[in-house]
Amino acid sequence: MRLNERVLEPVERIAEILFGLIMTLTFTGTISVLTADRVEVRTVLIGALGCNIAWGIIDGGLYLMACLAERGRNALLVRAVRAAVSAEDAHRVIADALPAPLASAFQPAQLEAVRAGISRLPDPPARPRLTGRDWVGALGVCILVVLTTFPVVIPFIFLEDIKLAMRISNAIAMVLMFLCGFFFARYAGLRPWVTGLIMVAVGAAMVGIAIALGG
Repeated sequence: MRLNERVLEPVERIAEILFGLIMTLTFTGTISVLTADRVEVRTVLIGALGCNIAWGIIDGGLYLMACLAERGRNALLVRAVRAAVSAEDAHRVIADALPAPLASAFQPAQLEAVRAGISRLPDPPARPRLTGRDWVGALGVCILVVLTTFPVVIPFIFLEDIKLAMRISNAIAMVLMFLCGFFFARYAGLRPWVTGLIMVAVGAAMVGIAIALGG
């Protein structure tokens, strides 16, 4: 793997951070500032950490499945292009694999250049396999989900005043959600400040729904 090669794309990192935040808030949101004691708070925090560790492992597994699926589809595309009975059929296979705006912009000469390039590629393996980069990506997914737990729970660890800890924890969570929306907007070409505020509202609503449904 090249040193400048990304293991996780920006949107993937943002999604994992949001997931970890929402899962943590479904636990801290159940703490009662009026009746909770330190034992109950500790139990909730351990539950939040354990939940995010479990879901981090599961999400890492889903990431590996997605890697296998993408690699397998790429291999099928290479075989389909090579098996085409004519250049026009190969062009059609390539165009179908492209997003619609890109496919409409490609001219036959460009599609032929792609076909020629595919024909020069090494034969794909009979079955898709995971690479070291895939395992590093899965580990990164797991670590992101788990690490997202800590900024939200740290106030409960160091502050005796549960009400104050709850306010600081929620403020940290809202700032992190806003930053996720802000950087997602910059990546996607949206309005950063507006998207950040929308992300906070959507995240709070998702947490509320999860708590209401027993999540």
